[in-house]
Amino acid sequence: MLEKVKQLLTKQRDKRKFCTAIVAAAGTSSRMGGENKQLLPLGGIPVLIRTLQALDSAETVDAMVVATREEDIVTIAELVKTYGIGKPVTVVLGGANRVESVLLALQHAPRETTLFAVQDGARPFVTKEIIDNTVRKAAQCGAAAPAIPVKDTIKIAAEQKVISTPERKRLFAVQTPQVFDADLLKAALQSAVTDKAEITDDCSAVERLGKEIYLTEGSEENIKITTPLDKMIAEGILQWRETI
Repeated sequence: MLEKVKQLLTKQRDKRKFCTAIVAAAGTSSRMGGENKQLLPLGGIPVLIRTLQALDSAETVDAMVVATREEDIVTIAELVKTYGIGKPVTVVLGGANRVESVLLALQHAPRETTLFAVQDGARPFVTKEIIDNTVRKAAQCGAAAPAIPVKDTIKIAAEQKVISTPERKRLFAVQTPQVFDADLLKAALQSAVTDKAEITDDCSAVERLGKEIYLTEGSEENIKITTPLDKMIAEGILQWRETI
């Protein structure tokens, strides 16, 4: 009986799509005063390592490729070993912007990759539940991302004058990982580069091709550390988590 269960689990794993997480960590950290936010300690552990630990714990992620700055490649590779990240991690040189960095990282993913999960390196509080739910949704429909409803009223304005107020219940703040069919993401990013399109995230690139993106449940804790204030908020989240 036990042997049959093992065989069934093996077949289920074989059917599951191979997912490689692309970790964007090549930014200049200009809003952090130039200090590399990826390597800042958060509860004694670098921000980026906390992100990688979450990806390492996810059932649906098989490998990781980190795109970073040239001067940080060796440091990050050593940190991966020091903190015992179990899944295969490749650290590569990123590009001049996010799109270029992700495109470069895609080239270093394992050949068997059928899904890419693009994750901000500076989102250390992403959970395995968010990751797994989003990857599984993308495996079904081709493109998915976690999101949370917007709380504030949003105004569309030009030259400091309000043009319109979109209906708040239809607005969502999108987080990462943003997960896509591998061929779809490659085509979308290459198209954005060719057309010199301004995109703010990977979903934007995919939307340009007319592909529908499905949203999964995100978390208010799944913040991106960009400014010193974000770092303070992150420390508060960490302290709160440790008291639960």
